[in-house]
Amino acid sequence: MKRTLPVLGLVFTTAVALSGCGLSGTVSEDTTTTAQIPELSPDQQVSIVFESYNYGMAGAWTDTFDALIADFGEKYPNIEVTAQKPQGNSPNPATDTISSIQNQMVAGTPPDVAQLGFSDLDFTVHQLQAKPLDILFGEQEVTRNFDGKHAYAPRARVLDDWDGHTYGVPFVFSTPVLYLNASLFTEAGLDPADPPATWDEVATAAKQITDRTGKGGVYIDCLTKTAKDWCFQSLVRSNGGRVISQDRRTLTYAEAPAVEVTAMAQDLVNSGSMPKLNQKQGYEAFARGEIGMILETSAIQGTFVTGAKDKWNLQSAPMPAFAGKPTVPTNSGAGLHILSNDPAEQRASWELIKFLTSEESYVKIAQNIGYLPLRTGLLDQADGLKDWAAKNPLLKPNVAQLADMEPWVSMPGNNYLQMRDGMMDAVEAVVFQGKDPQSTLTAAQAEGTKLLPVS
Repeated sequence: MKRTLPVLGLVFTTAVALSGCGLSGTVSEDTTTTAQIPELSPDQQVSIVFESYNYGMAGAWTDTFDALIADFGEKYPNIEVTAQKPQGNSPNPATDTISSIQNQMVAGTPPDVAQLGFSDLDFTVHQLQAKPLDILFGEQEVTRNFDGKHAYAPRARVLDDWDGHTYGVPFVFSTPVLYLNASLFTEAGLDPADPPATWDEVATAAKQITDRTGKGGVYIDCLTKTAKDWCFQSLVRSNGGRVISQDRRTLTYAEAPAVEVTAMAQDLVNSGSMPKLNQKQGYEAFARGEIGMILETSAIQGTFVTGAKDKWNLQSAPMPAFAGKPTVPTNSGAGLHILSNDPAEQRASWELIKFLTSEESYVKIAQNIGYLPLRTGLLDQADGLKDWAAKNPLLKPNVAQLADMEPWVSMPGNNYLQMRDGMMDAVEAVVFQGKDPQSTLTAAQAEGTKLLPVS
């Protein structure tokens, strides 16, 4: 499941391994480990900076990260960690991550460890010069971290692999989950124990909820630029298409599968079943009990649990399918990457990454935030998350979807954000502004094609 780059990417990666990592060995196509960063001595004091968009989000996110970093400080008193959120003014801190790190790189002070989205992976490897962990620390050590007492889910452990190397450790992510307001279902005469399994069934249930309760029927949080494109990619893949060809040279989101997805969502809006809301308005309205269903990341699950408490019944279900086609969930989220060029800081950064992706950390992340514990064995262990999982069935659809998950595909080249945002601007225009699906996506794809790197 290792993703590959064209030859130019291989040459660049090799150069990074040689010059960017401070290594003295050489890298060939047949060798993945040529040198290792030494361990820190117990009295060796090191200070590192950790930048995380989750740290910039109020409530459970920042509180959980503060607790984890405090725990790390007790375990490694010789490593001082300064946590910071991305520099910027966006309502969604994740949106500011790349520009924040670029600005710090220009100033010569990039963070040592960065939480970077999977859709940024191409750019992270080629432009931010994330370090290949298997070269820095040895492939065996990287493998040991993925294994541990409870191993990473197989499809999760390779999400930050590129060109045969591991450039990051997947940290937090979700697959699309259909959350239900079971109380509204009952009020509308629907059975919440039999949730919609297809998008046709979603449309029928949403209309019935709206007609009988006056509330919103469904909100699909995959259709705006703010939402990025991870969930939109899942919708398109589930309808048999892709937003970019597998060789990464051709944009394909103006083809029938993507056009049909946007037309389906537009019909939900036109029928009055899906309210015209932006991302934040959508998930906040669902949390208030004003919408019957929402397709959403589990990162917002804590918000829904809080909103529903003592007011309405929250349930979850797998992502609906398109009739006759298998659902293909893609992942949201991010991995942890090392950007430092200093060997001591690289080693300290690796210790932090290992700690943040350990069993003890995932217990807190799952319990406090709702993100998937990527070490899924914890869900079956009494000393892990077994009791908690039994009391929190909301996680079950997300865990089940890991078996069929495909990676969130990053757009290629330096203009990848413009390509992604141009696509999602067009999707948003179709769904919420009533634009023609085919012509709107075709025009956007034509503009995006101009931004593709020359192969």
